[in-house]
Amino acid sequence: MSDVKFTEDHEWISVDGDVALVGITGYAQEQLGDVVFVELPDIGKTFAKGAEAAVVESVKAAAEVYAPVSGEITEVNGALEGDPALVNKDSEAGGWFFKIKMSDPSELDGAMDSAAYNAFVESLD
Repeated sequence: MSDVKFTEDHEWISVDGDVALVGITGYAQEQLGDVVFVELPDIGKTFAKGAEAAVVESVKAAAEVYAPVSGEITEVNGALEGDPALVNKDSEAGGWFFKIKMSDPSELDGAMDSAAYNAFVESLD
């Protein structure tokens, strides 16, 4: 992933033009454990930044995946519905959740780069 940003809610965001690809970080999937179910948003649905957009359930817990920016869902990773364990196997590539067409890309200004995110995660332990 090229220009990747991270949130304090442990989402990663890879931006291509005005579309952001969103998933959860390796740290988040490790904390969840074995993922057994993923609920994805509907294509065409719009979300405000910070709104709950998807749900991921594991053997240990359920967690929300938040929209890191405001916008409209343009695509979801249908492979997760048949194989939710993709999140564990490849959380920062093949285990992505959704693509969102950003209505205000400047909302990403507060997101962290990988060095800042890694420092944030280290501060949690």
